[in-house]
Amino acid sequence: MTEPVRLAAGDPAPDFDLPTDDGGRLALKDLRGDKVILYAYPAAMTPGCTKQACDFRDSLASLQKAGYRVVGISPDAPAKLAKFREHDALTFPLVSDADKSVLTAYGAFGEKQNYGRTVQGVIRSTFVIDADGKIERALYNVKATGHVAKLRRDLGLD
Repeated sequence: MTEPVRLAAGDPAPDFDLPTDDGGRLALKDLRGDKVILYAYPAAMTPGCTKQACDFRDSLASLQKAGYRVVGISPDAPAKLAKFREHDALTFPLVSDADKSVLTAYGAFGEKQNYGRTVQGVIRSTFVIDADGKIERALYNVKATGHVAKLRRDLGLD
């Protein structure tokens, strides 16, 4: 299996400017000055991705109080992301990376194991980006369930 790029603490976060679930666009440079949690997930409205998104939604107030903004990224089209946001009352932006170039730049797209087979796909990952646009934490192959609680502990929020 070819290993994708792996980001590490101190690396510059790859820039992006992507369409959002609400018909707008969101660029990393627009978030400069804020700490950002960018999480990559395979597909909107699937059980694991829904659980993870709802965990972020339910933790959003405390994450925001600690100065973090949350952004979800997947290859889904903006219209599907809008349905996901509406269906699960998500209160943070979702961005669409249809060509997977940003996911690839973050090391969150590539070969992975899925039910014992090697496939190409989104590698469930979370990136904590500091206010200057540098990677603070890069977490790959995270679990959909329990990940947000662990992240909160790791960030000293619990």
